[in-house]
Amino acid sequence: MSLDDIDDVETLYGIKKLPRQSKIELREIHGVLPSRHDRNPIRTSATSQTSTFVYKVAATGFKEEIGLVESQAEVAVGEELLLSPETYDVEFQPLTFDYEYPKGRTKPHTIDIRLTTISGRRVLVFVRYEESLLKPKVWDEIEAIRAAYPRTEADDFIVINANDYTRPRRENLRRMHRLVMFQPDDLADEMVFEAVQELKTLWLMKDLCKAMNLSKARVFQSCLRLIARGRLGANMDAVICHHSRIWRTETC
Repeated sequence: MSLDDIDDVETLYGIKKLPRQSKIELREIHGVLPSRHDRNPIRTSATSQTSTFVYKVAATGFKEEIGLVESQAEVAVGEELLLSPETYDVEFQPLTFDYEYPKGRTKPHTIDIRLTTISGRRVLVFVRYEESLLKPKVWDEIEAIRAAYPRTEADDFIVINANDYTRPRRENLRRMHRLVMFQPDDLADEMVFEAVQELKTLWLMKDLCKAMNLSKARVFQSCLRLIARGRLGANMDAVICHHSRIWRTETC
């Protein structure tokens, strides 16, 4: 039972019950495409972490647009998808449909993310935290949603455990997405990549800074872009910095 289910919260618990807040409607932003959402999840809340962020995809000609998400985990999943060279389009809150709830009721569900690959394959992405995924009744609901999604709108349906996206991983993905999509530097990236191949004593990122005639900031940013593209390896579950261990990958 939640506080919303109790009529006299203030008398019972000494907590002032506040009215439910309305959704936050975003105004038009010059030069930025509006969100393509089917449902707006953005509202003030003491518990959820709804958010917005700007991204670009090939489907819209790499024009900046707004994404609306219900959690920071959804942001991280979306940013990881956006970094993939196989991605053609990513949509947030793109599709709502009815499904039969296990108790017999019909309920609407809005998909968190829809991915479209360059091959044309469309995948619906369901993001949920592990605490919830451990409950059998949640999987009953997920299977009902999987059975109900319109086959004309997608080719597949996958479930992602939000706990796989630790706070350091989310921070790394945030930085990588910004640098790859909004701050490219191809010249520096190639210079750093060549140095990686030649430096026999490579262990930490700061080893590159000592060996190159580039600023530490530029080397750091290039390393993040190279890691994002799979050309360098690093521990994504620790916030990457100049003291981080980096290594050559098989794709080098």
